[in-house]
Amino acid sequence: MSKAAELAALIGSQSALSNRNLILNGACVIDQRNGGASVTPADTNYTIDRWRYTASQASKFTFQQNAGSVTPPAGFENYMGFTVASAVSVGSGDYFAITQRIEGYNVNQLEFGTANAKTVTLSFWVRSSLTGTFGGTLRGASFGRSYPFTYSISSANTWEYKTVAVAGDTSGTYQSGSTTGLEVIFGLGVGSTNSGTAGAWTASGHFSATGAVSVVGTGSATWYITGVQLEVGEQATPFEHRSYGDELAACQRYYQIGKVAATGRADGGTMGGAATFATAMRASATMAITSTTGAHYADTPTLTGSVEGVLFTSPVNGTTNNAYRQVTFSADAEL
Repeated sequence: MSKAAELAALIGSQSALSNRNLILNGACVIDQRNGGASVTPADTNYTIDRWRYTASQASKFTFQQNAGSVTPPAGFENYMGFTVASAVSVGSGDYFAITQRIEGYNVNQLEFGTANAKTVTLSFWVRSSLTGTFGGTLRGASFGRSYPFTYSISSANTWEYKTVAVAGDTSGTYQSGSTTGLEVIFGLGVGSTNSGTAGAWTASGHFSATGAVSVVGTGSATWYITGVQLEVGEQATPFEHRSYGDELAACQRYYQIGKVAATGRADGGTMGGAATFATAMRASATMAITSTTGAHYADTPTLTGSVEGVLFTSPVNGTTNNAYRQVTFSADAEL
């Protein structure tokens, strides 16, 4: 059998030809919040789209899409880059990690929590200034179950390809709706309280594997990752590159930016407008105004988000007619 036939048989036996990757923005191409700028993320902040940073101490990492401007692995243009801003001696209760929470609707097929739970394989490209054994976890069942895993980096400042096969979890109760069904976590420095033995499911919500390298423990250390894929089956298949438009739309289910405008007259007292989201969101969105322009308006606008769109109202200033206001907003429905 030819190599092409072997690959086709492998993919066909364990997963669909398309939409294999359960991870969104695994190639790190969408960065709506920061637009490629360097940031110092706080606990629960999102970095690039769909990737959530969590930490027990503030201001220990800087983050940037394509930090350090190194050449990505062949076939990729972007990566997530973390750099230690202030080294930490990690205590037992400390944790520093980057995670992606996957919606329950998207992992129903795995049948976790049943006797039919499917094996999944995580694959990714990683590069660090440090070497050794690093860790992470798959976590689910309302964060009460986890599978710690390890991977090794043998050469500093060199992209290396890693795969981790994980037998499906037959225990626990996994969410199947629009809440978190499964979480993929990469540890950047995790203490003993939040670490567990690699290679088995456990009834604890760990962040990493016991004994893993603490990136945050070394000043100016770097850790970069791209090409993250989670798929059904015992072996990794080539990374599934989706079109930019498809990837953006998928990310906009959880976070998007847009504009809405309103016009009015002084005798109306309040002007209003509405806009439909580019993509329907996972849940009713939490709205924030990021900028505003216009004339003859007061300073107390209101944005009300739903799943489908946003309603905008703004008081008119004084007795001036032809009031106008436009706001740029962010809509957040992250898990």
